[in-house]
Amino acid sequence: MSGLKLRFPTVMIMACTSVSLLAINAASAQPGHSDVNAEKPSAKKLALHSRTPSRLIGPRAPHHALPLAGGSETISVRASASPNGMTGRTPGGGLMARQTAAYARNTITRDYIASQSPTTNVLNLVRNTPGVVVASADPTGATDRMSISIRGMNQNEIGYEFEGMNPSDVLYYSPASSSWADTENIGSITVSPGSPDLMSPTFSAVGGLIQAKMRSPSAKMGGLADFTFGGNNLEREFIRLDSGEIGHSGFRSYASFSNTTASNWRGAGGLNRWHVDFKAEKKWGDGNSIAPFMSYNDVTENLYTYPTLAQWKQYGIGYNYSRKFTGSNTDYYKFRQYEWRHAHASVQTHFNLGHELELTATPYVYDVDGTVNGGTSLSQAGSYFGNEPAGSLQFPEGTGNRAVAVSVDHFRESTFGFNSALTWKHRHNELSLGYWYSYVNYTENPSYSLVSSQGEPSNRWGKYPVLTQNGQPLLQWNAHVIQQLNAITLQDTYRAFHDRLTMSAGIKTVMMTRKATNLIPGSTYATGFSDFQPLPRVAISYQITPHDQIYANGTTAFREAAAITPSIDMFNVTNGKMTSQHAESVKPEFSIAEELGYRHYGAVNFTLSLFNYNFTNRQVTSSQLVNGTTITSSLNGGGQTTRGISAEFSLPAWHHFSPYLSGQFLRSRLDNNIAAGGDYLPTKGKTAVLTPKFMGSIGIAYDDGSFFGNFSFNYIDSQYTTFMNDQSMPAYKTANVSMGYRFRNVGFLKRPQIQLNLINLGNAHYLSGAWGLTSNAVATRGVYGHMIAASQPTYITGGNFSGLVSLTTGF
Repeated sequence: MSGLKLRFPTVMIMACTSVSLLAINAASAQPGHSDVNAEKPSAKKLALHSRTPSRLIGPRAPHHALPLAGGSETISVRASASPNGMTGRTPGGGLMARQTAAYARNTITRDYIASQSPTTNVLNLVRNTPGVVVASADPTGATDRMSISIRGMNQNEIGYEFEGMNPSDVLYYSPASSSWADTENIGSITVSPGSPDLMSPTFSAVGGLIQAKMRSPSAKMGGLADFTFGGNNLEREFIRLDSGEIGHSGFRSYASFSNTTASNWRGAGGLNRWHVDFKAEKKWGDGNSIAPFMSYNDVTENLYTYPTLAQWKQYGIGYNYSRKFTGSNTDYYKFRQYEWRHAHASVQTHFNLGHELELTATPYVYDVDGTVNGGTSLSQAGSYFGNEPAGSLQFPEGTGNRAVAVSVDHFRESTFGFNSALTWKHRHNELSLGYWYSYVNYTENPSYSLVSSQGEPSNRWGKYPVLTQNGQPLLQWNAHVIQQLNAITLQDTYRAFHDRLTMSAGIKTVMMTRKATNLIPGSTYATGFSDFQPLPRVAISYQITPHDQIYANGTTAFREAAAITPSIDMFNVTNGKMTSQHAESVKPEFSIAEELGYRHYGAVNFTLSLFNYNFTNRQVTSSQLVNGTTITSSLNGGGQTTRGISAEFSLPAWHHFSPYLSGQFLRSRLDNNIAAGGDYLPTKGKTAVLTPKFMGSIGIAYDDGSFFGNFSFNYIDSQYTTFMNDQSMPAYKTANVSMGYRFRNVGFLKRPQIQLNLINLGNAHYLSGAWGLTSNAVATRGVYGHMIAASQPTYITGGNFSGLVSLTTGF
């Protein structure tokens, strides 16, 4: 069955690979192609470099730094102190690479990435950058049961770009970053708060953009092996093989495989993840290149509970699903599980067309086949199919009138995209015309599966569903969504005064159509909408000195309401009542933002950013369990104003030490009263949900070529979890430590090393984020006198202390 489920993405990946290989063969036939790569320095030279002040190692910065208003910057590493890519050169231990773009921006390099736990994912790796709050349920970062926010905007309001493609779920905007690539293969991560790159294949980047890039294949044949083990029975194996340059063709590639298993740190159950990455590169001529990429990820995990504040105060980390099945309890841990199978593939191309013209084009595919399970019980004679009685459900003989069942929320999303840009560079001017197309095919049909006397479901993928009296599967909804998007971008950048002044202006026009059908009795069969959004932006920067830069920008962004909920009607299987009605008029979230910033790089590195956002139809995503199924919906928060200031500070390596500090002060207010319970809650002037007033990070890194280490401390202020500000999540503090030692070469083993990661040092017990937000936690009288009932938010419990040991070597 799994083979059938993955037939479509497999075919598309094979097609992309075939296109890549044909292009590579054609490129190899071009006369005069070359890709001469300097040989890497020896280990002895690298050790010498690692003891040299960083300002003397790299190439001297040009007298006039080149600001890139468009946003594309290349972070290159000429030599590495270890096979896993650490150099010890990036200020702040890899957290503060130099930037010149006309907006706030942070690039995290291998110096930081390689010092963290190999089990972690892209989102966890950006937790120390200004304005970023990561709420994780797992100390190792191996799971996607987490959330992230930037400047008070949650992960559904952030855009994502990976290897030139949009790697996220475009309906729920879920990044699922653990499926992108293994940590050892991530070359750099860039966070751009509040200012999405116009050429990126995303439209939902109201809160900014997170871009991740894979490392480039090595010029020499070799590889990397990594073995990790630690608390909660964690075991992980990783191996990567680099082909090196094949002959003098300019073609190089690598492939890797990893397998991770662990027990849940609280409650019963565990996780298993296996992952495959592949990347190739071919360069020829003057600036021509092609880079195909593929990854496949299969993860199975038992879920954690999401307590209310009262449950947290009463039980703490002891509030978990049951370890035993009694025959009637629906909270058995084996009922709470998910399995997701992700496939990504893209082919990034760049062609120098001559006559000052350059073309970039990236076709890509994204496919996810997944199921999320939850426990419930069904009445044989009293259940409903939509708003109609289901009749006598077809239970096995001797089952009884009521039976424990597993909700099987099976979904499938297949995306094809194509992103391109034609750029003309002439003297001081750079003009770009971009086109992005995206086609999404999404199906979701949650069913139910009965369980055995031992608590084992008939099938976790819906193969043997409970049937109604007339033989139809008892579905909660049966939805099919088609979404098409066309975006045209025009951007012009002008540079003057020896490139010290850069001015950029552009507009991205997004045309989207979404159509949905729902084959459930009582529901509206077909719904849909079309939307057109022009998104202008301007940016200006000035390089005052080679060390100092100021910049200002104005941007716009929009985002459609998240999840499938606005497109279909949903019913309660126990009584046939409608629990959620599709939206007749979908109002997208829209933002206008302004930003003013300053940067200084030298003996001391410092950045400062002041920002202001004005939102209309602010969409806040929340989740809840209904009949065992997770229902994600968007709450319209109306108008909102957010203002703040963020800053960061670091020093280049000094006696091998490199400190880093970052912080943000945020003030976010609701601009109007919010509709609830047939009335309006008096929310005008209240603080917006999940917007901590202050957050900060302190870090220090050490690397002398042999010994290395990294310490980070994070503080997150309290956050409101209701629009009425009548319940909040307490402030919390966490600290992480990593340390290790690199040995000299041993035979064919290159710089083997041992690394220790201590996560949540001090074992703080805390709530890291909100899973389900509500309008009010205390019964409140509305503006027109109606009493609006209370509903309780639910929370993500932060992971406990965990220690991991990794053994890594190149070869």
